[in-house]
Amino acid sequence: MLPFGIGVTEMILLAVVAVMLFGGRLPEVAKQLGESYVQFRRGLDDIKSSINTEIDLKSNPLKSLPDYSSSSSVDEDYPEDEDYEEPAAPVFAPPEEDDQDQ
Repeated sequence: MLPFGIGVTEMILLAVVAVMLFGGRLPEVAKQLGESYVQFRRGLDDIKSSINTEIDLKSNPLKSLPDYSSSSSVDEDYPEDEDYEEPAAPVFAPPEEDDQDQ
C-alpha cells in the first residue's frame, strides 16, 4: 500500500492519465508541483515556528522585572526643574465678526 491507500494499479492508472493529459510537458508540470509543495511546506514551517515562539513566550514570562521603585538615582540625575519653562504655542483666535451688513 502506498500513501492515501493507493495501490500499485491505481498509481499506474494515474501515470497513464497524467501522460495523456500533459504529454511532453509532464516534467515541467512535475517541477512546478514540486516547487509549490516546497513553498507550501516553508509556509507551514513559518507558521509552526511563530506559534511555537508565541507559546514559549506565554509559558516563560520574564522571571523578574527591573526594580524602578527606588527613584533616588533618578532624582539625583535630574534635580527639580527650576528653570523649566512651559512650552509656548501660538494661540488660535477666530476672526472677529463685523456687525456691519454688506
